[in-house]
Amino acid sequence: MKTITFGGNPVTLVNEQVNEGDKAPDFNAIDNSLKPVKLSDFKGKVKLISVFPSIDTSVCSVQNHKFNDAASSYGDKVAFIAISNDLPFALKRFCGAEGINNLVTLSDHRDVEFGTNYGFLIKELRLLARGVVIIDKDDVVRYVEYVPEITQEPNYDAALNALKELV
Repeated sequence: MKTITFGGNPVTLVNEQVNEGDKAPDFNAIDNSLKPVKLSDFKGKVKLISVFPSIDTSVCSVQNHKFNDAASSYGDKVAFIAISNDLPFALKRFCGAEGINNLVTLSDHRDVEFGTNYGFLIKELRLLARGVVIIDKDDVVRYVEYVPEITQEPNYDAALNALKELV
């Protein structure tokens, strides 16, 4: 298991981290209208999952803007999913105010299934660590980044290059 820090302090991630080549675990989350959404709802599509702790921080805002901009060039070929433990109302407010319209924003706050199944849940904070997971059309994990220091941005170039190879 990789060491993850938040502000330089080590944190504990619940469960095992996913690895490239793993079958992507399904999970339940809720969208901005409180509707349940599962990974399997995106069956047959390539999926880029952008994982972040809280929409109300500057780094998370940048991350969502970067992937929203990237998503515009893929049309419906790729499902760009942004997930955190923020309440759906906060995600909806942010997306509306910031013009984020190419991402499916999901809240993992209720059941924390994504965080637990993918090893992103921070035990001490009940927030998700920062990272990116890319899953192919056959639901196999093809790219994973657990950002070592949660206050830093993910490697956008590496993630988007990995995505290009699948589309």
